[in-house]
Amino acid sequence: MAAIDKVKVLLVGDSGVGKSCLTHLIAHNEPIHNPSWTVGCSVEVKLHEFREGTQHQKSYFIELWDIGGSSNHRSTRSVFYNSVHGIIFVHDLTNRKSQQNLKHWLAEVLNKEGGKNKQVYDEYDNEQFAGSTMIPMIFIGTKLDLAGEKRANGIDKGGGDIAQDWGADKLYLDCRDGRSLSPGSSASVKLSRFFDKVIEMRFHRHDGMSPSIFDKRRPFSSPMSPKLYMTD
Repeated sequence: MAAIDKVKVLLVGDSGVGKSCLTHLIAHNEPIHNPSWTVGCSVEVKLHEFREGTQHQKSYFIELWDIGGSSNHRSTRSVFYNSVHGIIFVHDLTNRKSQQNLKHWLAEVLNKEGGKNKQVYDEYDNEQFAGSTMIPMIFIGTKLDLAGEKRANGIDKGGGDIAQDWGADKLYLDCRDGRSLSPGSSASVKLSRFFDKVIEMRFHRHDGMSPSIFDKRRPFSSPMSPKLYMTD
């Protein structure tokens, strides 16, 4: 049996926004009822069918790296940001601050190595970072059951829409409802297209494959260096 290629996707966002619940839902297609706090990093794996139903269909493993959101660990998280192929930014729809803080998370990932004698950006700025990253991204708002569609849309309007600035998709989920990512749903289709784009950017950029729907969006280029990574 041929080895299955894999890609690494980060899930980042503040503590308590539901990254672990989202990771479990994506990986297992079912909710988790009693998630534990993530210290450092937790990794789940999903088998994904790239361009399912086409002549290019192929199986890939998606490694979902759930990064602990505590500010106490900010200086040590950079070890998880090496060799990244995609990023899922997660925020809580009932907590506007968690959406605003995605600017800091984007800056942190782009700063990936940090440390002494390195310039550190404390906040995302569209002009500053334009063209500096080519890594596929998607923005996911959780706890839709508590927020409701009307309030969720209001959060985007009030806090500025980073997803729109970067030409990335966004979706809202209730991670406690297993139907949130049911096959054929709008959210499931968007997430599947995001994973296709991650795989395409990693393995198929120069093989003459016809461009996907994502190629109509703003291009991203990855500054991530091909280094080894490790977990706590």
